[in-house]
Amino acid sequence: MANGLKFTPRKTALALAVAVVCAWQSPVFAHGSEAHMVPLDKTLQEFGADVQWDDYAQMFTLIKDGAYVKVKPGAKTAIVNGKSLDLQVPVVMKEGKAWVSDTFINDVFQSGLDQTFQVEKRPHPLNSLSAAEISEAVTIVKAAPEFQPNTRFTEISLHEPDKAAVWAFALQGTPVDAPRTADVVMLDGKHVIEAVVDLQNKKILSWTPIKGAHGMVLLDDFVSVQNIINTSSEFAEVLKKHGITDPGKVVTTPLTVGFFDGKDGLQQDARLLKVVSYLDTGDGNYWAHPIENLVAVVDLEAKKIIKIEEGPVIPVPMEPRPYDGRDRNAPAVKPLEITEPEGKNYTITGDTIHWQNWDFHLRLNSRVGPILSTVTYNDNGTKRQVMYEGSLGGMIVPYGDPDVGWYFKAYLDSGDYGMGTLTSPIVRGKDAPSNAVLLDETIADYTGKPTTIPGAVAIFERYAGPEYKHLEMGKPNVSTERRELVVRWISTVGNYDYIFDWVFHDNGTIGIDAGATGIEAVKGVLAKTMHDPSAKEDTSYGTLIDHNIVGTTHQHIYNFRLDLDVDGKNNTLVAMDPEVKPNTAGGPRTSTMQVNQYTIDSEQKAAQKFDPGTIRLLSNTSKENRMGNPVSYQIIPYAGGTHPAATGAKFAPDEWIYHRLSFMDKQLWVTRYHPTERYPEGKYPNRSAHDTGLGQYAKDDESLTNYDDVVWITTGTTHVARAEEWPIMPTEWAHALLKPWNFFDETPTLGEKKK
Repeated sequence: MANGLKFTPRKTALALAVAVVCAWQSPVFAHGSEAHMVPLDKTLQEFGADVQWDDYAQMFTLIKDGAYVKVKPGAKTAIVNGKSLDLQVPVVMKEGKAWVSDTFINDVFQSGLDQTFQVEKRPHPLNSLSAAEISEAVTIVKAAPEFQPNTRFTEISLHEPDKAAVWAFALQGTPVDAPRTADVVMLDGKHVIEAVVDLQNKKILSWTPIKGAHGMVLLDDFVSVQNIINTSSEFAEVLKKHGITDPGKVVTTPLTVGFFDGKDGLQQDARLLKVVSYLDTGDGNYWAHPIENLVAVVDLEAKKIIKIEEGPVIPVPMEPRPYDGRDRNAPAVKPLEITEPEGKNYTITGDTIHWQNWDFHLRLNSRVGPILSTVTYNDNGTKRQVMYEGSLGGMIVPYGDPDVGWYFKAYLDSGDYGMGTLTSPIVRGKDAPSNAVLLDETIADYTGKPTTIPGAVAIFERYAGPEYKHLEMGKPNVSTERRELVVRWISTVGNYDYIFDWVFHDNGTIGIDAGATGIEAVKGVLAKTMHDPSAKEDTSYGTLIDHNIVGTTHQHIYNFRLDLDVDGKNNTLVAMDPEVKPNTAGGPRTSTMQVNQYTIDSEQKAAQKFDPGTIRLLSNTSKENRMGNPVSYQIIPYAGGTHPAATGAKFAPDEWIYHRLSFMDKQLWVTRYHPTERYPEGKYPNRSAHDTGLGQYAKDDESLTNYDDVVWITTGTTHVARAEEWPIMPTEWAHALLKPWNFFDETPTLGEKKK
């Protein structure tokens, strides 16, 4: 797969690709007439297409997003998604090199035979802010008299219009009568400010300083911390104790400090980061060389180290541990080709995706990543509501080691750092299958400048085993394949890379998969093997996964905000508990299996540990299927994984994270819909002294019966390290599901009945 420039059709005109290569086009003759020709291989790769040559068939295969093209040198036609297309100028071979007309890209890829990308006739009201809108919002804000010159931007995002109006647009096409509006969150020094900006009328609707809040850690904070460490004579002296004489080889990792009610000796109103460090030995993996028991506390406003915390000196592990293959012979693997010779089974219209019976809108948020909205299922011609919005709500990665360099580590990756900002561009053929369509997304950086992330989201269809099968003796087999549409996004937060998949099944199920990969955060220790004298103490809080290296036990806890609207907004939380009951109907059996069904009617009662032996449904009791059962979706917070399940927070109830982050200890929460309640950890969790998220949202214990309810599921794993995860960790998954429960009248994948 070529890894050249990608020009996504919905973002960039195809004609730009021709302009890129005009500087090196070379005229040749084609069938007796002069044409402006360019090299096929380089031109198509610059355009972002995969170019393959079949020497046996003497044929080129060109794959770009939804287009699958076959063309032979000298042929007057090409095959595009299984259909013939006349070429104005054939492919020409000259001196063993293929040349095409400079109109080839437009002729083939704008032929209309690829229907993957379609023009949006009416913009969806939840479309992300465009680059122009981001710039306009910044211009308006900077013109405000309250704006200070050194103010930085934490978030610039769409201020969502009224939910009912958005649903009316999605279901009936009713235009939303509201101006495009932006939410802007800023940092003036350490002070957080919120503004709402009317982009249409070019005015500020509100300007609100947020007292007592600490903002996110921004990308330029990382640069500031590195400079502070590199230029600190005090820190340089401490490094000498660890045998390090060149501070320039020290790589810093700035981390939020948490909240310990003053027990850590830190001033609560200061904008602080704790810095742990690693030694760059030149092997490409500084994570394998921790400078243990050394923490610098940096004041970002004063731009200096205010405190150095130390423990016993542990020698830096120096054994090379590259993970990029530089010291390995990779096993030879034969190519695995995924082809869609007739094109994609889905279309992308603006930011709205249509696949099989599913329709949904997709946008990227700088904090939580992809937000899927107005999710509907076409049931025999009726577009039925399933979910208004679904996204990552927030997550936490808490560590269980009390030592000086570890006790404060509990990363709120989205709330403290902004995981959308840390989106990792997806590489087709490696991070996603070769048939994936990659979508570029635009967000604002900390200066307010629009920034486009190439390949931010991947969309692909895949085979997922049999959807159903039955073989009756003496009769033909009856089976069909299961197809899934996957929306994939990856965010790299320091050492870990997180992969999030939203998986649409053609039977109405929605899967949510969270995968952790990357490099484990490790601790330097004295022990080389478990037979060394210090091994038992060194591994009190983790596993010895290499000589002098312990992988510390921790958790990956994810929370997903799922604003389900099951056939409408008036929903109710229903419990179904399978039970053993005495047999009172006669016969030889003494017991029966029955289901105890009841309503969970309030927010406090809804906050529960997940028992996989029970069933929890969000039901619309005013809508029934043809058997009279209320239509519902089953909520399954943990549907399996490859690490032990995180059944709750592995901390004592008096720990600070319990006070601040209630969401991590229960797997199911349901709250009444309020548009400002978006984050399970609260809007500003950095150094927060109490729970401003789900614990606060559920505190008033509102009724959930026949209301617009929001489901929050907490899932994840407890990560006990093992040697097979070092020096780079195979992806470990946690799975959640939303499954239709009497939502349909029958198996939906049978299709419509013949007339």
